Amino acid sequence: MRTEEHAPGPFAIVAVASSAGGIQGLAAILGALGPGLPVPVLVVQHLDPRHRTLLAEVLTRRTALGVKLAEDQERAEPGIVYLAPPDRHLLVGPDGVLTLSNSKLVHFVRPSADLLFESMAGAYGPQAIACVITGTGMDGAMGVEAVKSRGGTVIAEDPESARFAGMPRAAVDTGAVDFVLRIEEIAAAIRGLVEDKRQ
Repeated sequence: MRTEEHAPGPFAIVAVASSAGGIQGLAAILGALGPGLPVPVLVVQHLDPRHRTLLAEVLTRRTALGVKLAEDQERAEPGIVYLAPPDRHLLVGPDGVLTLSNSKLVHFVRPSADLLFESMAGAYGPQAIACVITGTGMDGAMGVEAVKSRGGTVIAEDPESARFAGMPRAAVDTGAVDFVLRIEEIAAAIRGLVEDKRQ
């Protein structure tokens, strides 16, 4: 249980990173978040860059939140889920302005969770929540350290129950994770954080 003097907030933004198995994981989280979320959600899901993605359409059917592919220079709005397009890094700056980049791959992937988390840490500091769920590799681990170092909060899916343990395990191993939860518990934790701080 967090004591009030250690609690950051109010939270202003959530970012979720996933790879293998992530579509099901994202559907579980976003579907349970329900309508009226008071913050935007940014998502990096590793996708095949050779194909047009249907991820926005798939997730739209699973959640009451708005879901769209992020566009360069748009401002992230509460209650909307912004997906990194295939083969583009997604970054966020002050005031929620999104940037898309085709700069080099990071740990062999683009989009990179590390770059998203690091940009969010710089722009939002203790108002940021980073979440790493199922996936192979270690994308997101450096990013969660950046979020934690700026006073943000980090959630990881329990590697023991994740479909693919690589990404959540790498995040947990940094020591920067505040909450290790089963996929079905993550949405309630996010809602609790973003809503409790707004009382």
